[in-house]
Amino acid sequence: MKKITLIGLLALILVPLFFTNCEGLDESYSSNPNLNISFSTDTLSFDTVFTTVGSTTGQFMIYNHNKENLKIESLMLASGGTSGFRINLDGRKGTSFNDVSLLKDDSMYVFVEVTVNPNGVNEPLLIQDSVIAVVNGVKKSVLLQAFGQDVHLYKGGETLSGDVTLKADKPYLVYDSLVIAPNSTVRVEPGATFYMHSRANLIAHGTLLAEGTQEKPITFRGDRLDYILSNVLMYDSSPSQWGGIFFKKESFGNKMSYAIVRNGTTGITCEQSDPSQEKLSIDQSQVTNAGTNLFSAINCKVKAASSEFSNAGGNVVTLVGGSYSFAHCTLANFMILTTRGGSSSSSEESITLHILNNAKVNNSGPYPIESAVFRNCIIDGSYDVATSGGEIAITTDASQSSFSYLFDHCVLKMASTQNEHFTHNIFITESQVYRKRGEKVNKYAFDFRPDTVTDVCVGKADPTIAALYPADRYGVSRLTSSNAPTIGAYEFVKK
Repeated sequence: MKKITLIGLLALILVPLFFTNCEGLDESYSSNPNLNISFSTDTLSFDTVFTTVGSTTGQFMIYNHNKENLKIESLMLASGGTSGFRINLDGRKGTSFNDVSLLKDDSMYVFVEVTVNPNGVNEPLLIQDSVIAVVNGVKKSVLLQAFGQDVHLYKGGETLSGDVTLKADKPYLVYDSLVIAPNSTVRVEPGATFYMHSRANLIAHGTLLAEGTQEKPITFRGDRLDYILSNVLMYDSSPSQWGGIFFKKESFGNKMSYAIVRNGTTGITCEQSDPSQEKLSIDQSQVTNAGTNLFSAINCKVKAASSEFSNAGGNVVTLVGGSYSFAHCTLANFMILTTRGGSSSSSEESITLHILNNAKVNNSGPYPIESAVFRNCIIDGSYDVATSGGEIAITTDASQSSFSYLFDHCVLKMASTQNEHFTHNIFITESQVYRKRGEKVNKYAFDFRPDTVTDVCVGKADPTIAALYPADRYGVSRLTSSNAPTIGAYEFVKK
């Protein structure tokens, strides 16, 4: 009885309160045409959207800043859904909605996506639609717009066999991995662009010939075209947006010229091989902005000229055994978008150049360095010479203290060293001044061209080597400039 009495007393107290609160709810809606909703934007724009692949989700807000409730009589896509745009209103999907309540001083989200139909050409197509809302007979709208880009879509894993030419008629969107089969050759036409999805790789068992031109470079990059930070940091400037390019053990004769490889987890990896055969020749190219190691080669033969290797969470260039030639290259590590070497507790190194002689990899080896030659190159970075030793590490086992390597007419961020391995070099403790160093004011972009004529690299290159590589990565003559030739991948020119 006592329990029932207590429950009854609680009911007597709570029920009147419930009805009192319900009576306080105002279910009336104003019909005054002078009262209306407002939007957080008048235009919602999407970056380029690939055909058949949905966009990222955009959004805008609807506000009722009035002191009376409003009812949205209708909210719809002007096209009726035929444009490829889709909307989600406060959790409900559709192309049109009726009698939507919006209480006083309240708001709601409208989420928008878009999918573009193929148009068969290599030109972006402008797609537009509108979200139209009617309140008290008054129409208001938000313009929706996106550029659609038709692509060659490789999804679910794709293996290219035989002699294949990848045309530059429209970009390539690669999900999963794109594989070049053994004993196959894939030629890429100048001007082709590869948009690589998250964790997608290009894996070559055969041969890759990616030879662009100054006017039509070949680009490998991530497929995100939008911003991480609005109008400041694009996904295209952030590392680890896709996997990387891997040349497998049996892959030889690869050529890359006027190629750009950027923003992968790695850049280019040349797996352990036979250094009597040329693994890769790369010139007039840029490999940049990797989350881990940028360029790695194990017991390979690689030639690099007039190219930039820059910015990595791990090493920029790692050479284990093999034979290597670098001429007029810029190697630099000023990574700012991820911590160099991982976390403070990580043992992973991050240095611009590491050469390892007689090292073992995955219980194989040891691999001796046959030759590692750097001429007219810059090796620079953000590490301090006094505290970290600079940006170059040369490692050998205790049984062999000397092996064949040479730095000649280079700018080196390391302690000054004079022996047969270092000739006519400029040793620096302070980094050079470059056009852009990734600051926020530069929208996190880098430009490793020398900034002033007084930079130590300007006019200090060996002219006999410069004559073998007469144009820099941008096509500027190393031979005719008044301050030529400049050490590194870039000839000095005034801004």
